[in-house]
Amino acid sequence: MNTSAPRLIVVTRPSPVEALVQRHGTQSQAKFYLESRKQRFEPVARLDASVQAGIATVLAAVPPDWRRVRVDRADLDRFVFRPDDVVLVVGQDGLVANVAKYLEGQLCIGVNPDPSSWDGVLCRHAPEDVGAVLRWVERRDPSLGFGIEARPLVVGEREDGQKLYALNELFIGHHSHQSARYTLSTSGQSERHSSSGVIACTGTGATGWARSINGQRAAPVALPGPTEPAIAFFVREPFPSVATGILLDGGTLGAEQTLDVVSEMSEGGVIFGDGIETDAVEFLTGQTVRVRVADRALQLVVRSGA
Repeated sequence: MNTSAPRLIVVTRPSPVEALVQRHGTQSQAKFYLESRKQRFEPVARLDASVQAGIATVLAAVPPDWRRVRVDRADLDRFVFRPDDVVLVVGQDGLVANVAKYLEGQLCIGVNPDPSSWDGVLCRHAPEDVGAVLRWVERRDPSLGFGIEARPLVVGEREDGQKLYALNELFIGHHSHQSARYTLSTSGQSERHSSSGVIACTGTGATGWARSINGQRAAPVALPGPTEPAIAFFVREPFPSVATGILLDGGTLGAEQTLDVVSEMSEGGVIFGDGIETDAVEFLTGQTVRVRVADRALQLVVRSGA
């Protein structure tokens, strides 16, 4: 084996069928579980077949001298990426966001094995394209038709130096449905809040959770573009009281601006990114977090001109 060849990290997550089998023991029991609740097993079986076929096609396209490692989504927070790794994500777009927070400049290739189920905003390549993409990775020849799209991340830095990155958004609040209490400050303004938490999103995340929140606002915030070094933030359901306000409930931050949050939660306060609650940072009374555009970006491999 050529030890100078790149190490390819293939990131996947359990398909719906695999998740059901993990829960119910066998595929027949999983099928019975769905059908007993008047749900059809065939759609999840079809998706499973597409995912498995896509993974097989991807693995067959890997040059024989490349080292390869398969990593499950659940193991990302424990996996150690090397600086020269090439990361190949097979699945839905959210899986790219799940892995992006752990990368520091490594190339990321998103592969969509089932375009009828997933949009392919980040996973833009078909399994059959992987051979051509990997040839570009080896040669970096622009004539091969691929390039890099840099998508900024958002980072939250605690006062003790802990950092949490996200490609879509950071959530700051209480881990349950209890109200989150904190003081929010940015651009010379400050306000105490009692709310359902704060969302700080990138341009990539502007098409997801943040878009839903923004659509319900009387005065929508201008959301950043996918490659723009900017952040939009939203306070979810701020509650007005004698001690808390609702005026500083959203806005945008440029590359040099920050959002500072001081926790007033005696228990349950957390910060997590891109929905990975198992990889959270605590956020309790007196602790602070500074949110800003990160000094790193996802290096997403795309077709030239796409």
